[in-house]
Amino acid sequence: MTESRAATEYKIRAGDYTAAVTAQAGALRELRHRGRNLIVPFPEGGSIPDYRGIVAAPWPNRIADGRYTFDGAEYEVPVNESDRGCALHGLAFPLDWVMESHDESSVTLSCTPQPTGGYPHSVRIVVEYRLTEDGLHSQVTASNLGASVAPYGVCPHPYLVAGPAPLDEWTLQIPAGQFLEVTPDRLLPKETRTVEGHEFDFRAQRAIGATEIDHAFTGIAFDGGTSDGGRLARVLVRDPGGTGVGMAWDRTCQWLQIHTADKQSPAPNRLGLAVEPMTCPPDAFNSGVDLIRLEPGATHEASWSIFAT
Repeated sequence: MTESRAATEYKIRAGDYTAAVTAQAGALRELRHRGRNLIVPFPEGGSIPDYRGIVAAPWPNRIADGRYTFDGAEYEVPVNESDRGCALHGLAFPLDWVMESHDESSVTLSCTPQPTGGYPHSVRIVVEYRLTEDGLHSQVTASNLGASVAPYGVCPHPYLVAGPAPLDEWTLQIPAGQFLEVTPDRLLPKETRTVEGHEFDFRAQRAIGATEIDHAFTGIAFDGGTSDGGRLARVLVRDPGGTGVGMAWDRTCQWLQIHTADKQSPAPNRLGLAVEPMTCPPDAFNSGVDLIRLEPGATHEASWSIFAT
């Protein structure tokens, strides 16, 4: 987690939407529609609890023991999830990102984590947040500035808020036919299973109830047409009072982490629903599944949107 410190903040607006983005971690601190929170915010200038709103790169989720092998060489990155012994959410979140551009409706920030023995690559990461009348559109572009192939993955980390009712009462729709079973103690991958007949089957919208989720999903249906002929996947979350929020992304993210933000008392429990489109699954630096090989001079783009419903 990042420590509390003064953080430069950039505010943007368009239509009925407003947002605040921090240089600290390049994070989406706040997103509102007509004054209603669409994500769980965090205090201005303060620490970022639970990685809210960050860009997780150059890997999403966790690396077991902080160790991995890539192209025959062994590497070790710092373990920052001490209770599970994992390296969590990449190297970009502790950094203060540099503002590249900022206007009324958009802001673009960048960072280049310092190459280390555990990740000896120079990868520049740029995030654009852009508001329009139909929501927030984010794009992350990674560029390999070095001379060696770099392993890479990325995801956003917002906690969606459907409305004022408890999370248990929200309804959820996830367009995924499979989920990744994980070890109960460390949340490390075991095998991919079908959601058919399982409590994680949210292909049809239904109440979350007491279900606890901190799992990656795949077998995603990209069936939402866009004006340019592309296809999108969408997660929809609804409050019984009628408000809701959705998230959409394209085929660059074939995995989706969902987390019901379960906490032990006295920590605030189930404040929002983490929805994280990922380019690769947890521990991909070890498994190699859908891991991006970012060649020298190459770039990779991933994008997603958050909108009120």
